[in-house]
Order: sequence, then structure tokens, then C-alpha cells
Amino acid sequence: MSLRDSADALLRGAVSRNDVPGVVAAATTARETIYENGFGERVAGGGVAMTPDTVCWIASMTKAVTATAAMQLVEQDKLALDAAAAEVVPYLGEVQVLEGFGRSGQPKLRPPKRPITLRHLLTHTSGFSYEIWQPDILRYQEVRGLPQITTCEEAALLTPLLADPGARWDYGIGIDWAGRMVEAVSGQRLGRYMQENILAPLGMGSTAMRITAEMQARLAKLHARGPDSAFQPMDLVLEQDPEFDMGGGALYSTAGDYLKFIRMILNKGSVDGVQVLRPETVEMMSVNQMGDCRVTKLTTVMPEYSGDAEFFPGLVKTWGLSFMINEAPAPTGRSAGSLAWAGLANSFFWIDPVKDIGGVYIAQVLPFADERAFAPYIAFESAVYAEL
Repeated sequence: MSLRDSADALLRGAVSRNDVPGVVAAATTARETIYENGFGERVAGGGVAMTPDTVCWIASMTKAVTATAAMQLVEQDKLALDAAAAEVVPYLGEVQVLEGFGRSGQPKLRPPKRPITLRHLLTHTSGFSYEIWQPDILRYQEVRGLPQITTCEEAALLTPLLADPGARWDYGIGIDWAGRMVEAVSGQRLGRYMQENILAPLGMGSTAMRITAEMQARLAKLHARGPDSAFQPMDLVLEQDPEFDMGGGALYSTAGDYLKFIRMILNKGSVDGVQVLRPETVEMMSVNQMGDCRVTKLTTVMPEYSGDAEFFPGLVKTWGLSFMINEAPAPTGRSAGSLAWAGLANSFFWIDPVKDIGGVYIAQVLPFADERAFAPYIAFESAVYAEL
């Protein structure tokens, strides 16, 4: 059975079983797209087909693009991976470590043992975290009256560290602060910098933080899975006039556009004569950059947004700048040393430099790591490798 036949069958089946209301998946080599198709509906019950050009919220798939922006500026000696980040964004020299809460319920804070660096921010070892998976951050937000990160309000960035920089992997808002560093040295909002230096050069015309009218016409809605497994469309769209550009998760894109980014990485920084990164920079981004720290399971405290999440339990996983790296071969066929991550609405990508293959799977469903939405992704990735 060809990849077209097998992938079509499994994705069509996911929609017919009500695993997802709609899905788009695509795969590419360094040279060309080898599969792309969509099934289901952009809005459950709306009658408009989910097609390959459907625009979706890709959430934390934004992080790799933000890291690319930061590394461009490292190449230009405008940012440094191991200098104190406070030299660029002074607040990062003021943030403290949360050690718990006193009897009065107020936070107990202390200074960190070492300065935060850009390397810490890009590897999620800065000590910053997300409220979705860390109860102490959620409690701190409640005590201090802080908004959640998806509001894109400046105050959402004012959460403390949960560990000293470099001590452990904690998935969180570090990439948002890396985006602020990009803004500080470039003199541009992050979304504008991305457009001029990454998205436009790669021909990613359907990717942006601010949804254009043309993108709006192809936009899929986010869905929540109800207790009866029915999908409820949500009117949730990120703030289009935000106080800050959320480098950790504000991009909207299509599967085809994201494949162009994947091809850039597979081609060591350039596609069709357009150089976005130097080959040595891509090599640096593609290997473990957090020493002995390891990626760990994400345990939810906000089940409406995410279940417990871990890719390939039992496999050692590290972090590059900014990709998860599986240090051993994965059951899907993914090579050791491959790059990957995901977005909150159950979107996923992987990049396998060894076998020269990468892919993307995009659904628009909450909660993240929903087994019924996640299983078709694993099946799709496995089908791609079976074809190889």
C-alpha cells in the first residue's frame, strides 16, 4: 500500500471514529513534499472541509521559529548564548526562585544561584514554567492576580522561577523571554522580525501572529471534547492586538507552510538558495544543549487544557535550541537524534536528519495529549516510515 493510500485511510478513519473533527497531515524530504491531505471539517458540523491550506493555531510549534530568530541574532553577534540575559532584558536579572508559600499564603522567594542565559531560555532550563503543568505557578498567578500566558498580557510574563537556571528541564515561558531578547536587539516586534527574516524568505505566506483577512477565510476553529465525546467549537482566537508577541505560541499557519520550515532545517539552514541559518548553527540547534538535564513527563493541573503528556515513555529525551531530541530510535521509525515538538491544540511535527524526512500533523482539539487525537499522529508518522 502506498503512503497516499495508507495515510488517507488512517486519517479518514480518525475523523469517522470522531477522534478529531478535522485534521491535516503532511510529510517532506529535504527536496519535496511527499504527502499532504486533509480530512473532516474546519468547524465541527459546519460543512466546510479541512483542506491542506486550512489555517490553524500551531501554538508551541512557534517556539522553533522564535529560536531560529534568536539564533540568527547570535550569528550576527547581537545575542550571546551564555551571557547574562539581563544584559539585554533587565527584568531577567530581577526574577526570583519560588520556594513555596508561607502560612499567610504569600510566596516565599529567593534570588537564583546563577544568571539566566539565552541558552537556558531556549532549552527550558531557565526555571520558568507553565501554569498548565505546575500547580505552584497556577497558585502564584492566583495570589498575585496575574493573567495566564495565552492572554498575551505583559503581566503574564511576571511569574517566578521554580528552580535555579541550569538545574533542570521545566517546560515554560522561557521562549517568550527569548522573543523579548530578539525584540530588544532588533528594535522590532517579534512577529514583524519573523515575517521579514524567516517567514517571507521561506515563502510562508500563510503564517503569522496576526491573522490576515485572507488567512481568516481559511481558519479552522479550536474545539473542546465534551464528556459525550462530541466536539464543541470554541471562539478562542489569540489577541490580535497583544501587549506582547508570544514567542512561545502565537503563530497561525498551515501544514504546507510549516513543511517549508522543516525543509529549511533538513537542508541545514537554506532552501532554494535562501539562507536563513548557517549550517553550523543548525547543527548546534540539533544536538543536546542542556547537559545532564532530561525532558520529563508533563503532569497536568489544568485537565481542560492538557492531559498528562510524554513522548515515547522510556526513551531518553534531551533538548536542543529549541527542539526535543530523542536520543534513541523511536517506535515509529524515527531515528535517534531527530527533532520534534508540538502545539497545545494537538499539532505535532518531527524532523529526522538521518533519514531525510519530516512531517506535520495538525488538529484543533483540546485537551492536549488527548489520546484519541494523538494516536492518529503516531500512526501517520509510522506510515511515513513504513513507506521509506
